[in-house]
Amino acid sequence: MWKEAAAASLPDARFRPPVEPPALAEAERRLGRSLPPRLIALLSETDGITDPHGTDVVWPLDRIVEQNLLFWSPDAFPDLYMPFDPLLFFGGNGGGDQFAFVLTPERPDIFVWDHETDSRVWAAGGLKDYLSRALAGGGDWWR
Repeated sequence: MWKEAAAASLPDARFRPPVEPPALAEAERRLGRSLPPRLIALLSETDGITDPHGTDVVWPLDRIVEQNLLFWSPDAFPDLYMPFDPLLFFGGNGGGDQFAFVLTPERPDIFVWDHETDSRVWAAGGLKDYLSRALAGGGDWWR
């Protein structure tokens, strides 16, 4: 379903082999949180989605874990940015802005974090909407 949704928006989207259930369980253990079910379903089909320019619209699971552990670390950016604890980053635009699920309070919407202004802005109504917009749009499609 997820690969088909991505390919419908961008036939040249690139996919990786799926993530196995033990790797997903280990990722959740390392994060200390559950991954959103929609993201688990996508990663079970493909370990990330890349556009033809090499932008990881959906990061591989290893990057999802590493980026979130970094951003959730209390010592990482305490004087630069608002807390990232409510967010789960899973993709980017290739220019530094990152896309995230909101974990607290849980909601289906996708928000973009602007790395220059520290703003967090609504970008899509859910993962399928995000894929459609991110893969079909160019540049700063969420603005």
